[in-house]
Amino acid sequence: MLAVSLFLITVWLFSGTLSQAVVKSSDEVAVTGEAPVADDNYVGSETCAACHEDQFKNFSRTKHAKLKDISSWKEKVQGCESCHGPGKEHVESGDPTKIISFKKKNSKEIAETCLACHAGKESHNNFRRGEHWRNNVGCTDCHSPHGPEPSVMNPGSITFVGSIAGDRPNQGTAAMLKQSEPQLCIACHSETKSQFTKPFHHKVLEGAMNCSDCHNPHGGFESKQTRLAVGADTGCVKCHANKAGPFVFEHAAIKLEGCTACHIPHGSSNPKMLKRPQVRQLCFECHTGIINETTDAANVPTFHSQANVRYQQCTVCHSAIHGSNSSPIFFR
Repeated sequence: MLAVSLFLITVWLFSGTLSQAVVKSSDEVAVTGEAPVADDNYVGSETCAACHEDQFKNFSRTKHAKLKDISSWKEKVQGCESCHGPGKEHVESGDPTKIISFKKKNSKEIAETCLACHAGKESHNNFRRGEHWRNNVGCTDCHSPHGPEPSVMNPGSITFVGSIAGDRPNQGTAAMLKQSEPQLCIACHSETKSQFTKPFHHKVLEGAMNCSDCHNPHGGFESKQTRLAVGADTGCVKCHANKAGPFVFEHAAIKLEGCTACHIPHGSSNPKMLKRPQVRQLCFECHTGIINETTDAANVPTFHSQANVRYQQCTVCHSAIHGSNSSPIFFR
């Protein structure tokens, strides 16, 4: 009985102390309007603006500058010092070594600074698994931490190859990119530029879509960092929904290899971005039995005779070639 009484007294004393601490903390918040500053070595972004005026003007337009308005960030350091560290000593002495500088940091060190905040985002949490990380491409190779220059923020100033400039809103403002997204990607992936200039291609250089519609530049588990969650062609059927299925009768080539078994996704000299000039050439790569039939004229069904131009286009009959709900041989 005595032990129970002592326990209850201890709990009562502890709860009283805790309540006083909560009240004190609440009073501080009520006076200042925000949580108390934990470190008086922070001087605020406005102090930085006295010397770094241009960077501050660009920065003030960005989402980073607006973090102070988000409730979940009110207890965290915002602005310049969230990346560059406390600025008091730097301001008082003018010594550039008294502040964190990124000029001599390598791409991985810079990326680690960014990932301190951005690692939790769904599209960023695999960055260390990605090709960009492995090839020493860092965040600031594409993004401007202080915000893009005004010329980049103006969609009308972007010149696309092809050029429907400004038809699609520029992502420079939203993602703090140094240039328009296609220009950034093609700067390294120059081989794709020639594919996008072929007669049949996805409208990337014209500004109708972006590389990141299909690829995740921040990493992933799939080949080429494609934006796939389930299935082989989630990136494709996001737009080509009528090819998605599931179908009662699936085309094995699509289920096993995906769209790229027949199509070149960036661009091709052939209609529908096919790998071969003629559809039948693609079909014969798997359906070799048809070719064997053509060598034995006595056994060639009329509808498979390649001597007849009418039957050389396989999809004239097998029109539901991506999958069918009614025909095992993909008739419509």
